[in-house]
Amino acid sequence: MKAYAKANIFLKLTGFDTRGYHLLQSRFVLLDTLFDELTLSKDKQKSGFELQSNFECADNLIFKAYALLRESGFAGALDECFQSHALVLKKNIPICSGLGGGSSDAACFLNLMNESLNLGISRENLMQMGARLGCDVPFFVSGFQSANVRGVGELVAEFDDEIPPLDFTFSDIQCSTALVYKEFDKMPYDFNANLTLAKEFEKQSSAELLACQKNTALNDLFTPCVNLYPKMSAFLEQNFFLSGSGSAVFKVGQ
Repeated sequence: MKAYAKANIFLKLTGFDTRGYHLLQSRFVLLDTLFDELTLSKDKQKSGFELQSNFECADNLIFKAYALLRESGFAGALDECFQSHALVLKKNIPICSGLGGGSSDAACFLNLMNESLNLGISRENLMQMGARLGCDVPFFVSGFQSANVRGVGELVAEFDDEIPPLDFTFSDIQCSTALVYKEFDKMPYDFNANLTLAKEFEKQSSAELLACQKNTALNDLFTPCVNLYPKMSAFLEQNFFLSGSGSAVFKVGQ
């Protein structure tokens, strides 16, 4: 099963929730040419839940997704499956790139288990479960090609969009999402102005937004990203657009 990457066409920060998490409004679009792959394999090497991958990450969200399914009453089905199978992850989405690779992998795992084991979890409930794992996970569970996303990522509304071709550039810079958000908090910001812009952006197609808006106007995290990672300034100056907290950047293709 394919775990697709996403791009943020716009990303506006609009406040904080009661836990102190940033509230956002954003346009997410699925990138159908860039994806990780998750499969079940009978080439098992150890007992219990086993993740085989070309990518090592101690905090891999797949482990948290597995634990969440167990807590939700599906331990028996999971134990039976992983008694004879291993989960194989082929990683293609660059890490720390703002493309949601880790969240997409977790969402793909939820969908894969739900379908392969006939768990019968509705898409709505699966999205609610995904929200407990990370802010991008509900969008990836939804399967939407384009959506307006609000809150801390749990509110996902499908959007009838015109998505232009996007040409991505990947650097060797690995941007920390947590640090970029902290850098944003140090800067002057106006949540009311951001909210007003976000409401206007939500009505426009991705093609319209990318044709008429400046890169820093579309993504509130571009400037703090450049502040933390000065090498990113070259992309800002060359009018690239930033996805998420970076470091992946893109322009509209032909």
